[in-house]
Amino acid sequence: MDESEDMPKDFIKLKSEKLSVDEVSELVVSPYCGAVSLFIGTTRNNFEGKKVIQLEYEAYTSMAETEIKKICRDVRQKWPSVKHIAVHHRLGVVPITEASVIIAVSSPHRAESLEAVTYCIDTLKASVPIWKKEIYGDEYSWKENKECFWVNSEK
Repeated sequence: MDESEDMPKDFIKLKSEKLSVDEVSELVVSPYCGAVSLFIGTTRNNFEGKKVIQLEYEAYTSMAETEIKKICRDVRQKWPSVKHIAVHHRLGVVPITEASVIIAVSSPHRAESLEAVTYCIDTLKASVPIWKKEIYGDEYSWKENKECFWVNSEK
């Protein structure tokens, strides 16, 4: 396979089904890359002393996908050697220990893929319209990401 057959690709998916680390990782593998970096965000069972039962995510799907595409374009400008990028985010109910988001990036060397994964998750949390509801048994709370640019601009 020559490199023109392995053109850089972005794999973006918002879905209500359980996310697969293997599936996301395999999407970005390339024979031209020696690094695949992953970020897996999972539901934890606590927040500030409260017992979390589960999380629930909602999104403005078309806008969220557009914003994730912008993140991928930004990554390619900042790290031109990045080959493939996958961003899968779960919507709906996400039980404890299951993945809410999986991001994978491949590149020839580890530094670029590690930096790109960090940029992807930080920027996603700051700019993509996906909302999280924490459910604590008899009560719940909609959570804003402290990174959201629109949250900080109102204060």
